[in-house]
Amino acid sequence: MRVRVASFAAVASAALVVLAASGCGTGGYTSEGSQGAGKELFSQQCGTCHVLADAGTAGTVGPNLDHAFAQARTDGMTSDTFTQVVAGQIRFPITETSTGAPGMPAVDDTLPSCDDVEGDGFCVDDQDQAVSDIAAYVGSVAGTGVTAEAPTDGKEIFTTSCGGCHQLADAGTDGTVGPNLDESMPSKALVTDRVTNGKGVMPSFKESLDPAQIEAVAEYVSSAAGP
Repeated sequence: MRVRVASFAAVASAALVVLAASGCGTGGYTSEGSQGAGKELFSQQCGTCHVLADAGTAGTVGPNLDHAFAQARTDGMTSDTFTQVVAGQIRFPITETSTGAPGMPAVDDTLPSCDDVEGDGFCVDDQDQAVSDIAAYVGSVAGTGVTAEAPTDGKEIFTTSCGGCHQLADAGTDGTVGPNLDESMPSKALVTDRVTNGKGVMPSFKESLDPAQIEAVAEYVSSAAGP
């Protein structure tokens, strides 16, 4: 779920605020979300694509949510407004962009209903509630400058920054964008190179993860991957 025009953040914020204020494409007013549940869901399903300081996530595929909402928050927009915007974007995402950049997955892919999922794959019992929970959480913290302690555990870094795109049984992730790591069983050197430099659709994480974090996640993946 990255433009450089006089600040993409300001442009994105303005556009999203207009969307929320008009009620267009928002699917109705969102309320009664649990921030605690929302943080857990965001970290697992959204953090691999988005930076959000409070969640300690460092995804680089989608917009940095702290940047996207910071100016609007400074200008007096409320967390409730941001909550409505985020809910609308999750329910009605732009899945295909005009620039060719990766779009945001459909809600049925991000938060699949357990009625539609077989086996032990990730799912939610109530999709509408899950959307409300994530929206309430992101709306309350995005752009506040609150920074969670940067994770140092390799498994935690993988789960929040990589699991949305890769399957790794030990981490309980089932992403399908990138290779199944249990099958490819990459070496530590290869993981270090890919996380640092990226390749193909995989972005570089060297601006969002420090060398120690890259070392930790490479050590974890190379030791945990396998049948």
